Amino acid sequence: MESAILRIEDFSAYYGDNRILKNINLSIPKRKVTAIMGPSGCGKTTLIRCINRMHELVADARVSGKIYLDDDDVYSLNPIIIRRRIGMVFQRPNPFPTMSIYDNVIAGYKLNGIKLSRTERDRIVEDSLKKSGLWDEVKDSLYKRGTFLSGGQQQRLCISRALAMNPEILLLDEPTSALDPKATSRIEELIVQLRKSVTIILVTHNIAQASRVSDFTAFLYLGELIEFGPTGKMFTVPQDKRTEEYLTGKFG
Repeated sequence: MESAILRIEDFSAYYGDNRILKNINLSIPKRKVTAIMGPSGCGKTTLIRCINRMHELVADARVSGKIYLDDDDVYSLNPIIIRRRIGMVFQRPNPFPTMSIYDNVIAGYKLNGIKLSRTERDRIVEDSLKKSGLWDEVKDSLYKRGTFLSGGQQQRLCISRALAMNPEILLLDEPTSALDPKATSRIEELIVQLRKSVTIILVTHNIAQASRVSDFTAFLYLGELIEFGPTGKMFTVPQDKRTEEYLTGKFG
């Protein structure tokens, strides 16, 4: 396997007494797209929320085991630092409704109290919007509210906002589930382009989407990691019967 940017070791996650993830061991390769798949309730979203420590924002949440970003123990660092290094985009587009497109992109800096010169702000906004393929569509309306954009544009704005912090990893939690097919296709093209510069972990229910955009796939079932490997290989010759049954639509 190529060099791993993220290592998850004997990792379990709980809400109260309910164990959602069970002894996950997984190495995420650098600058690749890794899809996390599995039926509803199998722990996909919990896993990525643990990676950038959003899981602990829920009352009664706790974890055991280790997650390393490069060689840094994620759970021994300040969570604010971790969330800068590991960006996240959610299922539904959520631009800050009172902010302009421009302010949405640099919101992470404002929220973290990081001062930037006007020139730096302008550069980051343009660069991040170009990376998300949105610049040409919004460059003449940067000071309009982000909520006036279409759903697909709003989701790309959220991706710009995450990219503005220059993260090492981008977590995408079913980023196209609320979008129409055309907007979905734009986001998929974007994912393929972005992996040249950032490691992407994509939670998706959509088997076709995983096959189109991911290099590796992890299959979770009832909180356990059942199988992990190159997407093409897993989708053609799965090693575990449960993976095969999921991929052929027997459950999900």
